[in-house]
Amino acid sequence: MYRRIRRFQNARPRHAVARLFSSAMIVLPLWLWPYSPAAQAITAVPLRPAALSHASSSTATSFSGARPPLASSSDAATRRHTDTAPIQIKERGRATSLRHRQSIRVPPPRRSRAPHDGDYWEGIEAHMTVEGGIAGNPWTRSARNFGQFYLDRANTLTLNQILGTVSHAMTDIGAGYRLGFVAEAMYGSDSRFDVTIGMGDRALSGMYQWAPTQAHIDQHTPWLFGRGIDFQIGQSYGLMGTEGTAALSRPFYSFNYSSDFIVPFQTVGVIATAHIGPRLDGILGVDAGNSTTFGQSSNNNRPKGYLGVSFTHLLGDRLDGHLIGRAGPQGHDGDSRLSPEGWVSAGIGEAAAHRMQVNADLLLAYHPSKTLSVTFGSTWLHDEVPDDDAWGSTAYLAWDMTPALRLNLRGEVFRDNTGVLIAAYPGTTSFGKQLRNQPYPFYAAPPTTYGDLTLGLRYEPGLLNRYRPLGRVVLRPEIRVDQSLNGTRPFNRDAPASDPIVRNGDPTMLWFSCDMIWSF
Repeated sequence: MYRRIRRFQNARPRHAVARLFSSAMIVLPLWLWPYSPAAQAITAVPLRPAALSHASSSTATSFSGARPPLASSSDAATRRHTDTAPIQIKERGRATSLRHRQSIRVPPPRRSRAPHDGDYWEGIEAHMTVEGGIAGNPWTRSARNFGQFYLDRANTLTLNQILGTVSHAMTDIGAGYRLGFVAEAMYGSDSRFDVTIGMGDRALSGMYQWAPTQAHIDQHTPWLFGRGIDFQIGQSYGLMGTEGTAALSRPFYSFNYSSDFIVPFQTVGVIATAHIGPRLDGILGVDAGNSTTFGQSSNNNRPKGYLGVSFTHLLGDRLDGHLIGRAGPQGHDGDSRLSPEGWVSAGIGEAAAHRMQVNADLLLAYHPSKTLSVTFGSTWLHDEVPDDDAWGSTAYLAWDMTPALRLNLRGEVFRDNTGVLIAAYPGTTSFGKQLRNQPYPFYAAPPTTYGDLTLGLRYEPGLLNRYRPLGRVVLRPEIRVDQSLNGTRPFNRDAPASDPIVRNGDPTMLWFSCDMIWSF
């Protein structure tokens, strides 16, 4: 779901805005965030650098980062629900601590099972994560937190997600081949924005909905390279961004702008990961598009895809990351529609097949010590439908103060050149309607340069976890300030259909959030 390009037909302010804060990027790297316990908070496919996600989809190591060799995709799904204890993964005879690599989408090391003497199905694993929380904003006059999909409802206690995964790590089946799978679904308020058209997207329409988030077969082959090629076939999380959809695939309750708006969330297709060397993977993928499938559920029946590389364990096992590009037409080829209330749909007719959407994603995660990690992610997008360019750069710092307490810092600068990208969807089905080319309510802002700073904690209460009957509990309080850096006033107000652009809101949004995660 390339979060998400919206076409505001009659409401696109185009006055020029000076590009501010180039110098701020010198300071940003001071806010880099951690690679959470790697082999745990990862969503099912590599961490979001090819899942170093986000990306939901998240699949992400603690930073929805680079997608690991798909060989590890089913394994990642398993780990995503257990992101606490440091895990030692042996590769080529050496133990590598993934304690911090879990939060950032860095490609996780491949993992597979030895051949089974018994039944293949004995290797099936099941996991579940439950997340709920509240995003407090006492100054909002719209009851919304602008610039957020999942945390859009201000001052409302919310069940964000019940995420269930059934997976099988890739297991040897003979002749150098390995086979695994991941099946995952979500119920909760987050599912409003994790729909995939054609996959049960209209089953529920209220605040709490359900959505399949992963359904893929993972196949390792001994082809071409000494370490082989992995194929992931089916519905997968997007490979770009730094923060994933699954609760344990990101360091904070809230999202940065880049991971919410300009990276794909779910795609249906084939992703191939070639293990070129012990530390370098090549990535190639073809799919139906962001949050769409095929046929009647497609947006324009044209292919889209990925091309990139991911790397791990460089600079003495301290550096992981990826560089991934994506391209393809993403507009809807249906005709534009108008509702009685004055809302329009996103269709642009036959031109959709030729209007390209291109983006690139860079992720670097560095671990100076066993208790400290810094991460930098930068994402760029160009979309020919609204003729828009957007980019965002985010820096993170993670410090394990104690085994149970981690301090997380995040700083971001994000630029939306035309104002058509960062938008709010007031209705519970607005986002799905936009994907299906139905008129949908929304409101947005003028062209804006956004900045945000977030300070948070990740705490595992010993008392609760010591006596818990099942799984473990994590608490994540945070304080965040969002600021317009070019003088616009997009926060804490909404706008009507006649002019859905917020110009008289606040330049600053200060809010306080906390979620609780129970995983088992």
